[in-house]
Amino acid sequence: MFLKVQMPWNVIIPAESLDAKGLMLKKAIVIRLMDEFASKKATKDLGYFMAVTTLESIGEGRVRQNTGDVLFPVFFSGIAFKMFRGEILQGVVHKVLKHGVFLKCGPVQNIYLSHIKMPDYRYVPGENGMFMNDKHSKIEKDVVIRFIVIGTKWMEAEREFQALVSLEGDFLGPVS
Repeated sequence: MFLKVQMPWNVIIPAESLDAKGLMLKKAIVIRLMDEFASKKATKDLGYFMAVTTLESIGEGRVRQNTGDVLFPVFFSGIAFKMFRGEILQGVVHKVLKHGVFLKCGPVQNIYLSHIKMPDYRYVPGENGMFMNDKHSKIEKDVVIRFIVIGTKWMEAEREFQALVSLEGDFLGPVS
């Protein structure tokens, strides 16, 4: 689900980037904010950071003692993506294994769909393994699947989420 978030942030502008006239200051703050925002990737509470939409306010800059850099507290609005338990989403299969498949959905790269959570599908081995049911519906690489989220897990070291999903429910499975 996409969320609109409002966040405080501290932006540090190096002393050499400051312009005597101050005309480029807002641009420098916005560029630095965007770079830091993109490198942060995600948080446990808000999910994946997708975009900065508006810069609400820029606080008064404070000069840092040892470096001469200036720290500006800013407040901005942005868009984040986070999966919730019970939510129905679509993803693309990127890896097929004997015991299940891995999907991608937006910025989330590690979504696992176990063969136990695919009712009526059975694994068909081969060069390009796949899951197939009696109606010849296939789950293979690059197929779009509608699924329900069973649970998510935050991985602090990688700064990303993992999810466990299921096809148990109405209107879930490969999307044609």
